[in-house]
Amino acid sequence: MFPIYEVTDPELAFGGRDLNKLMPAMQDIPRDYPDRHKWTRFFSQVFTNGAPKGTKMFPREGVDTGKALRHLRAIMVSYQPKHEHKEAACAYLLSQWFTGWEDPKPEPTPDEKEWQDWYEKKVAKPEAEGG
Repeated sequence: MFPIYEVTDPELAFGGRDLNKLMPAMQDIPRDYPDRHKWTRFFSQVFTNGAPKGTKMFPREGVDTGKALRHLRAIMVSYQPKHEHKEAACAYLLSQWFTGWEDPKPEPTPDEKEWQDWYEKKVAKPEAEGG
């Protein structure tokens, strides 16, 4: 497993100062590994839009989630590596440190809630209103 390093607050703002330490060299990242496409999609989502508030990460045994996410953010915000290297490294590190994630379930809008309530009363459980 690739080591997880302590990242300072300035590194979170401006990128890691020693990216050779924070990320594997491009030639050291396997071309294929379990769930590569899943983690590449996750990286793209987070890089483009940020992680949805409330996203839950499932760390592998011995992984400190906060420390790992700070490490990844320091890579993402850095201007030094090419985007392709950043994407490959972050996806690979995510696969090393986490088994998956869960996006939060969005709260229904008032219209969706009204529809769900109607559906529950009239279609799913019509006997609740006497038939």
